Amino acid sequence: MAAVVTPICTWLVAACLSAACDADEHKQKHCCAGGSGAGGGAMFGQGRERRRLGAWRRGAARSGMAMAVALQAERSVIEKKKPDIKQRRVVVTGMGVVTPLGHDPDVFYNNLLDGVSGISEIERFDCSNFPTRIAGEIKSFSTDGWVAPKLAKRMDKFMLYLITAGKKALENGGLTEELRNELDKTRCGVLIGSAMGGMKVFNDAIEALRVSYKKMNPFCVPFATTNMGSAILAMDLGWMGPNYSISTACATSNFCILNAANHIRRGEADVMLCGGSDAPLIPIGLGGFVACRALSQRNSDPTKASRPWDMDRDGFVMGEGAGVLVLEELEHAKERGAKIYAEFLGGSFTCDAYHMTEPHPEGRGITLCIEKALDDAGVTREEINYVNAHATSTQSGDLKEYEAIVRCFGQNPQLRVNSTKSMTGHLIGAAGGIEAVASIQAIRTGWVHPNLNLENPEDIVDVGVLVGPQKERCELFLDELAFAPQELQAAAAAVLAVSVPAGSAETRTSIRRRPSTRSPIAIACFAPAASSEIRLALERTQAREHGGGVSSAVVSTH
Repeated sequence: MAAVVTPICTWLVAACLSAACDADEHKQKHCCAGGSGAGGGAMFGQGRERRRLGAWRRGAARSGMAMAVALQAERSVIEKKKPDIKQRRVVVTGMGVVTPLGHDPDVFYNNLLDGVSGISEIERFDCSNFPTRIAGEIKSFSTDGWVAPKLAKRMDKFMLYLITAGKKALENGGLTEELRNELDKTRCGVLIGSAMGGMKVFNDAIEALRVSYKKMNPFCVPFATTNMGSAILAMDLGWMGPNYSISTACATSNFCILNAANHIRRGEADVMLCGGSDAPLIPIGLGGFVACRALSQRNSDPTKASRPWDMDRDGFVMGEGAGVLVLEELEHAKERGAKIYAEFLGGSFTCDAYHMTEPHPEGRGITLCIEKALDDAGVTREEINYVNAHATSTQSGDLKEYEAIVRCFGQNPQLRVNSTKSMTGHLIGAAGGIEAVASIQAIRTGWVHPNLNLENPEDIVDVGVLVGPQKERCELFLDELAFAPQELQAAAAAVLAVSVPAGSAETRTSIRRRPSTRSPIAIACFAPAASSEIRLALERTQAREHGGGVSSAVVSTH
């Protein structure tokens, strides 16, 4: 066998490829367990490993599974040029939420604009022995019409929130069952993550095990895993495209949105449901955050507990819920006549490489991530005029994030910054999802929601930058769209950056900057344990499909 130095260019593993090499002698030499092929021998050798792979392949063929491995010699890799692939444009065509402030995007955002707090005393379980007894708890929620009753009884709440928000997003996007049946389901996927997963299902299983394993929920293991929500939803829809979940603490939703967008940009999917869901409000969830002294103890006045950038803040407030977007390839959306809310422009991932939960003292990770995201999207810092911050109401996190935001975007005198968590609490893995929806709604309505409880701002905070206690009109949104108010729903673009203190991940993808006149806005979510930023920009193009008026709505999230 000819010797091959570093021969591997690509290694593809698929669960549903036919094991055709058994029937085709020519194909055997390229198979991981084939006779004397250079690829198979170089990768797996001639000994035990190769025989083991051969046995696996034969068993897989009998069971309907198979593995395909593509190999390429080093010289070919060096000489072969990367094909020039034009990136596809990605738009947001649907939104779905389950939150302490409502389960409809409009209801949710109207409550934010009115300064309604969703934080109250916890009623789900007895927490009288805890120093923190408040949360952004969802008081009224029904799965009727969204989840089969038999499944609903066994599922963890994070899955119920996820499936409900996902189906609401489809409904909001006009993707009825009849229309979904016309889609190529092999090009439709689900990427909705969770930071905490099925905590209650797993905790209930532990309690049942104290009596007997026979008392355990037979679905306790799959229903506790973070990917099962996406899987169940895809099974219900029959969608066979990309399907998995990402769990990166507070940045979970943004990681999922960015990766979902990239699947579409690269041509791997046409439609993606993406976002995040979490339901951590159980004794062990509350106790865990209490143990690390992260939560506010302002139990006597729950609505005043979450107070980002205020000197009197004493920790964040837990929340629960889900936020899901429908991302779609632009031409695909136009062909079906979809309402377009926004367009994805670009994004980036970075790592602080500093501390498990604390942001870098100089905000290096956040700054780097923003710079890369803006570069990817082809926009400048000066174009940013609105940031929806992560701002959880923690002592160090709020200030480091604020400093990084001002350092990056302070050149714009119109810059406005607010925090949705002052009213919803911290939805952990779902935070980025609902805040993406809030930012899109800001663009659509021309109003940015207030910062609740900012009564005694930190000295370094410029109150001229932070939104006040009342909603504020942002004329920059409306100036761009004043001549076509009926198209308000179609005028956003976005850039997203995700910076993670522990555990690095980075994605860089370029996007062609299209000629346009922009009055941009931004939304950012920077998490201490996993910070993330989304940036939205108003964009106007001469869109013929709208009679030469305002461009179709476009969103991008990362």
